[in-house]
Amino acid sequence: MTEPTPPHPVLKDYYSSAAERQSFVGSLFDGAASHYNFIGRMFDLGSGPPYRRSALRRVGLRPGMRILDVATGTGLLAREAARIVGPRGGVIGVDPSRGMLREAQIALSARLVQGRAEALPFHDDLFNVLSMGFALRHVDNLEVTFREYWRVLKPGGRLLLLEISRPTPAIMRYLLRVYLQRFLPMIARLCTRSEPAELLMKYYWDTIDCCAPPETILEVLRRGGFVDVRRWVFFGLISEYSATKPLR
Repeated sequence: MTEPTPPHPVLKDYYSSAAERQSFVGSLFDGAASHYNFIGRMFDLGSGPPYRRSALRRVGLRPGMRILDVATGTGLLAREAARIVGPRGGVIGVDPSRGMLREAQIALSARLVQGRAEALPFHDDLFNVLSMGFALRHVDNLEVTFREYWRVLKPGGRLLLLEISRPTPAIMRYLLRVYLQRFLPMIARLCTRSEPAELLMKYYWDTIDCCAPPETILEVLRRGGFVDVRRWVFFGLISEYSATKPLR
C-alpha cells in the first residue's frame, strides 16, 4: 500500500503533530478572514483577477458549466468563475473556515458550503470543472484529496490547481522569503493590527518552502487515475496544474 502523501511535513513552529494541523489552519484563517483580501492585493499587486480568469479559461471553463471551487476562501477564484459561466452555469464554493465563508458572502452570490477537500459533501459526477486556488498546501493528504476530486467530477471533467511553488533560483527564493516573512507581515501588522493576518504570511512561506515538489503532485494525480496531467509555471513561482477525469 502506498504511504499517504502530506503536502508538507509537520511544521513544529506552529503545531506539534499532524493531528493538530487542521485546527491550527482553521483558527488561523478564521482570525485573518476579514483582512485576507487586503493581504492578497499586497501579495499579487493587483494581478490576481485577470490571472485567475485566464487560468479558468485555459482549463476549459465555458458559459453554462458547473464548477466547484474547493477552499474557496473569500471567493476570489469563484468570482472569476461566475463571470465566465454566466447565469446559465453554476458555481459552488466550499471551505472549512466559517470566517472565510462569511467574507465570501459579501461579494459572491454563489452557493457556499462549509466542508473540507478530503470529504466533499457532494454526490458523484456532478461538476464539469473543479478548481482550487493556492490552498493545496493546507490539506492533510494528497491521495485522499485527489480521490475526492475524481469522485465529484463528471467523466471528462477538468481539474485546475493553482499553487505557489518554491522558486528554483536561489536569489528568487530569497526575495520571496523576505517578501512573505518580513515585508508582508510588517504591512499586515501596521495596517490591520491583526496577529493572525501577520502570522498567516509567515506560515505561507514555510508551507511553500517545505511543500511536496511539483513532480510528486503530478505523480499522485496520475496514480489517482487522472490523465492529461500537466503543469505550467508562471512568473517563476506560480504552478498551474491541470488534469482530466477520463470518459468511461
